[in-house]
Amino acid sequence: QTQLAESGGGSVQTGGSLILSCAASGYSDSSYTMAWFRQAPGKEREGVARMASDSRIDYAASVKGRFTISRDLDKNLCYLRMNSLKPEDTGIYYCAASRYYTWFESEYYVWGQGTQVTVSS
Repeated sequence: QTQLAESGGGSVQTGGSLILSCAASGYSDSSYTMAWFRQAPGKEREGVARMASDSRIDYAASVKGRFTISRDLDKNLCYLRMNSLKPEDTGIYYCAASRYYTWFESEYYVWGQGTQVTVSS
């Protein structure tokens, strides 16, 4: 059974940086899109960054230029480097896997448990 596990969340001040990691287990086929979503308090979950196995990458406008998604296909790891963090980046961050290069959450068939990111002003 495919499982995803995030790590690396925490609390930082405005302008700080964090690196989130997502470890996939239970499958060896790396031909999936990996994505990071986040859910802020009182808001709907939103896509933050996605990366296909062919290295296509896309970011939400709110994080473009500050966040970087990367993958280690051999190790089934996905990372999200977050720089210049702002209070509005606060939320629970989830990694997810899909067979499609999409922002539609319904197309993501496996999700991690989430990791909390808190940015204080």
